[in-house]
Amino acid sequence: MADQARARKLAKRISQIVASAIEHEVKDPRLARVTITDTKVTGDLHDAVVYYTVLGEKLDSEPDYAGAAMALESAKGVLRSMVGAQTGVRFTPTLAFMTDTVPDEARRMEELLARARHRDEKVAKIAIGAEPAGEADPYKAPREADADDDDLVDEDSSKS
Repeated sequence: MADQARARKLAKRISQIVASAIEHEVKDPRLARVTITDTKVTGDLHDAVVYYTVLGEKLDSEPDYAGAAMALESAKGVLRSMVGAQTGVRFTPTLAFMTDTVPDEARRMEELLARARHRDEKVAKIAIGAEPAGEADPYKAPREADADDDDLVDEDSSKS
């Protein structure tokens, strides 16, 4: 079992090699908008998961995740050969490619936070002239609670 520091170093190096290969070596137009975001290597250094994201052509266009996945799958052998040649490890890790959902989730969270802020602003505007319902202090003071408890004790002793 390899140490975690070595696995992290290998993962970082694999990310660099794969990103460089996609940019300069692999001539597939479907990979033009692919960005390698992270790589995770197992503790035994036999498997690597490479996370990627695909940028859209324009801001409002949907990225081609299916085309990028097919292109990465077809280039997997070439990329693994390059990783093996440039890392110098005894066993070249197998490569698996996964779509990185972090940017999409971050965008979704930002939209949810903006919606919550908007609703909070509405509630704050409504609350400006509002008055509390009921008494000003809805809780019993400790003195009153003690006095009520004494009354209960007296009633219980009179029944027996």
